[in-house]
Amino acid sequence: MCGAIASFTLMAVAGRAVMEELSTFELMFWRSLMGFGIMLPIVMLSARGLAQVRSRQPRLHLGRNVFHFAGQNLWFYGVAAIPLAQLVALEFTMPIWVVLLAPLVLGETLSRRRLGLAALGFAGVLIVAQPGVAPLGPGHLAGILAAVGFALNVMLTKKIMRHDGVLCVLFWMTLLQTLFGLVLSFIGGFTLPSAAIVPWLLVAGVTGLTAHYSLTSALGVAPASVVAPMEFARLPIIALVAVWLYAEALDPFVFLGAAVIFVANYLNLKSVGDRA
Repeated sequence: MCGAIASFTLMAVAGRAVMEELSTFELMFWRSLMGFGIMLPIVMLSARGLAQVRSRQPRLHLGRNVFHFAGQNLWFYGVAAIPLAQLVALEFTMPIWVVLLAPLVLGETLSRRRLGLAALGFAGVLIVAQPGVAPLGPGHLAGILAAVGFALNVMLTKKIMRHDGVLCVLFWMTLLQTLFGLVLSFIGGFTLPSAAIVPWLLVAGVTGLTAHYSLTSALGVAPASVVAPMEFARLPIIALVAVWLYAEALDPFVFLGAAVIFVANYLNLKSVGDRA
């Protein structure tokens, strides 16, 4: 989890640096291209080779990557548009969206308890965003919609993993999102990165893989009820980084709202653990 927190924090800093020159689509293209350049030799050198990337559910892979690509673009947009602590707090609503959308995507039951916890989580969102008190902009909407995209990505990944392996998922993720980024980059005119931001592009590309690898590894050795609360340490860390690098103010309402969102997520995880 320390690796995941460090990776997500570095990704945000790199994203803000890259977006001084490139659009989110261009950033996603270069990030995914580097990821595919790493994944292709790994797949080819593994025991089953390219045979393991043949999937019986190509539509699920396509749908998953559309939602993940959209969520990641919105997240990078939020990185440049609003304070990093606010973005991370809004991103933490992802498990709440999973609760609300699971009945539609996975056929799970939405109990009154889960609905109540979702309402508690959205109360935390209101505390973070402070509508009517602080000015709201596209960055706040991007943060919330990014969480929705990540939630749909998680649920579709769960369905895909019933039949396909991790390398298959990562192979198609990096390949499809490279193609998405390339096509959409030409809408506003494709821009080659300058030498100054190439190192930041490398950071964004590598941390995109290390973040998911670290988080998946953590879930492999510890229960979700232990791993998920640890991820909330990312909020104070990225808030302090934003103070140091960008002189962003520490807003107590962001931390208060994040605490409410954390409680809602923790109680939901606890109820799932109790039933198991």
